[in-house]
Amino acid sequence: MHFDTWPNLLAAFAYSVEQRGDKPFLWSKKDGTYRAQTWNEVRREVSRLYRGLKALGIKKGDRVAIVADNRPKWLIADLAIISCGGITVPAYTTNTVDDHLHILKNSGAKAVFVADQHLARNLLPAAHTAPSVGLVIAMEPIKIGQDIGPTVHQWEDVLAMGDEKPDDFDEVPGRLTRTDTACIIHTSGTGGAPKGVMLSHGAILCNAMGGVALFEDVITYGEEVFLSFLPLSHAYEHTAGQFLPIGIGAQIYYAEGVESLVANMAEARPTIMTAVPRLYESMLQRVRSAIKRQGGKKEALFNKAVELGSKKYEKPGSLTLWERIQDAALDRLVRRKVRARFGGRLKFFVSGGAPLNYEVGLFFTALGVTLLQGYGQTESAPVVSCNPLGKVKLHTVGPPLKGVEVRIAEDGEICLRGELVMQGYWNDPESTARTIQDGWLHTGDVGLLDEDGYIQITDRKKDLIVNSGGDNVSPTRVEGFLTLQPEIAQAMVYGDKRPYLVALIVPDPDFLATWSKANDKPNDLAALADDPDLRQVISGAIDRVNKEMSQIEKVRRFVLATESFTVDNNMMTPTLKIRRHIIRDAYGTQLERLYGGKSGN
Repeated sequence: MHFDTWPNLLAAFAYSVEQRGDKPFLWSKKDGTYRAQTWNEVRREVSRLYRGLKALGIKKGDRVAIVADNRPKWLIADLAIISCGGITVPAYTTNTVDDHLHILKNSGAKAVFVADQHLARNLLPAAHTAPSVGLVIAMEPIKIGQDIGPTVHQWEDVLAMGDEKPDDFDEVPGRLTRTDTACIIHTSGTGGAPKGVMLSHGAILCNAMGGVALFEDVITYGEEVFLSFLPLSHAYEHTAGQFLPIGIGAQIYYAEGVESLVANMAEARPTIMTAVPRLYESMLQRVRSAIKRQGGKKEALFNKAVELGSKKYEKPGSLTLWERIQDAALDRLVRRKVRARFGGRLKFFVSGGAPLNYEVGLFFTALGVTLLQGYGQTESAPVVSCNPLGKVKLHTVGPPLKGVEVRIAEDGEICLRGELVMQGYWNDPESTARTIQDGWLHTGDVGLLDEDGYIQITDRKKDLIVNSGGDNVSPTRVEGFLTLQPEIAQAMVYGDKRPYLVALIVPDPDFLATWSKANDKPNDLAALADDPDLRQVISGAIDRVNKEMSQIEKVRRFVLATESFTVDNNMMTPTLKIRRHIIRDAYGTQLERLYGGKSGN
């Protein structure tokens, strides 16, 4: 594993192809069964597609977008694009026509890959309007209208074009350097229109190097198995779920979707898996609900395992002799079964993309599932830090990775530098100059370094609520506690320059379905927004949270959303996206009205 010396990402791929050859690499479902493509097979397809793209005129510096769910062809297209010297522009599958149009226009994409007919519905109108897009490549056959603008090619046809060109793929890794741009990944747009983050080959390699160095005692070249679940359009999965596995010769299974995740974990039996806090929160709620339904002895044993596991983590060495005997028995009776649900050979989960609530981390730790919180952002390729296996601090995001230098500015902002820092925002020198100053990336996050050099995030610099009394309130902390309640799926607190906090609440869909059926009510958010019985139940959940909050953190009143704002099945939609857009576009007036009446729900 030579992440520090490989000249580009293709060199990492070429190394693993040479080492692994006919060993399995990419696994995807076909006719209901996982089937593998070997490293050599993938290499041949990348080579054919690269040559086909060259025949279509893709050259160094050209931007090529990908609109597809996670699948082997996503990785193959990505490698073929950068083999041409091109720059990959990932796009979310949940994008609207306008979202796609912004990304295609902003990047000046010359071509775009699209997975299938379903995703083509929003992509093709945008590609037709974007002046730079000259061709579309469909991974699966799609039907097109009479006047769609760009020329549409089918995947197999482009491969066939490649067969007509000489195979010079082995020469490609020598043509690119670590400073060449590998991709432009657009930010979520929580602070305005999404900006294109330019990441070099070296930035991604540096990131992967740091991850491998952190886990060098447990990672074995050629032996690891990943389950790709988070969208590859996000920098987190793009680096940690694709290029890091490539560099360590790992196998990658592609999950079928959130509804099949547990079943896919049992089939793939991953050794390493990355996910976001929302997934772990969902898992926690589902596990608790299932145990509660079982009741009796099983529930008692489970709760005891959580109790003793929590005590063991929070107060090392505090278990009595009897508790240690109980804990050992519970490891066999409870924790082993929990681990088996994740395939039985998982070394660790990594949580990133958003803050992980301490209680969620403690819950999994108590059950013997290693959950390591990390931290990063798209502008840093994206991982900055992560908890190591030997010394986990759940309230922190761990020490900086190898190759990352961190400092805390006078106002508490976390700043960092190193090869992982982006090259800048595409065609946006003003934003770049504000974000990177004297070589330091200003993250916009506020935090501190503890005595062990671990980073502790306290809040977003721009997201702190300053109430009318001048007190600073962390909205993410309050929202995190609210979304731990089984009745609440999403929460957004509001109260800048106001006397107290109010909240926008999205009820949990599973809870709402059960509650509606039991109370003979319609399972419809719009119809239930003002229902007094539902409001009473949600009010009770908020009251439970308020008991744990300081006076300035208590939520006094709330609005029930009339629709769910979880727009991404892969759970990558950040809560902050709700804060920016929903207040402005839909709920700002209703939330402000809450200050006109009495305090209280």
